[in-house]
Amino acid sequence: MIPTTRRRTLTLAAPEAPGRPAHVSAASGLVRAGDWLYVVADDALHLAVFPAVGDAPGHTVRLFPGDLPDEHAARKAAKPDLEALCRLGPSASFAHGALLALPSGSTPTRRRASVLPLNADGTLAGEPRTVDCAPLYVQLERELVALNVEGAAVAGKRLRLLNRGNGEGGVDALVDLDLDRVLASLDAGVMGPEAVRTVRRWELGEANGVRLSFTDASPLPDGRVVFTATAEASRDRVADGPVAGSAVGVLAPDGTPVYLDAVDVPVKLEGVDARVEGGRVHVLLVADADDPSVPAPLLEAALPVPG
Repeated sequence: MIPTTRRRTLTLAAPEAPGRPAHVSAASGLVRAGDWLYVVADDALHLAVFPAVGDAPGHTVRLFPGDLPDEHAARKAAKPDLEALCRLGPSASFAHGALLALPSGSTPTRRRASVLPLNADGTLAGEPRTVDCAPLYVQLERELVALNVEGAAVAGKRLRLLNRGNGEGGVDALVDLDLDRVLASLDAGVMGPEAVRTVRRWELGEANGVRLSFTDASPLPDGRVVFTATAEASRDRVADGPVAGSAVGVLAPDGTPVYLDAVDVPVKLEGVDARVEGGRVHVLLVADADDPSVPAPLLEAALPVPG
């Protein structure tokens, strides 16, 4: 079992909208860039930004226009469901890279992405751009049926998506996209099916009798990808359910799972940022309590695998 340490909760200096709590609750994707931690929440229209050191409150940056309902069921139906956040390296369009926030695609209304250019120091540079993922996601749904993108990480010349297979009929899968085509699609504002290279299905096993499914991903320098997985007894890919445990694993450059172990806290892990320090793989983790009144925790751990 992987021991974790709680670093802080994701409190905000001000709520994203009047009447909302001043914290992130449904944290679903995490990236560290420079001195900053960036977090997407699946029930928000904003990106949350926190200092990487200390526990000072964070602030939010709007990704999409409009407002979401406060009532739980209505908000769940209307939310963009951003579930994955990844860092793109420097390119012709993004001199210092960018953040890409991707939606789950689990319903037709959850297919808008947002890309945010970065400065050299990891701060945000300019306004976010909306990207239509519908053409890509329609193709992926034909192959996977129960589409539910939860993680994304750059691995070499690929953008590797992780599909979460929770719920009846769900399939855990790795979807490799051609990175050059993805970058071109961001310029055009539309991601299409021509980027798809391979789609592979995986079984991750169980935790306390409930199937483990992918929930996020973060790259390592050698092409490996660290991932999180959660065992959630949900009836389908949209409904929440009791959580039987969460785990952290590693995929080899070819996508084969080579390590997987449970964490020592009963949380629904939804986001991970991995880096190599002192010859070991260290991770930051965020979780979703499925309760808007509960602030998401930021955890850290060291994996017993070489960096």
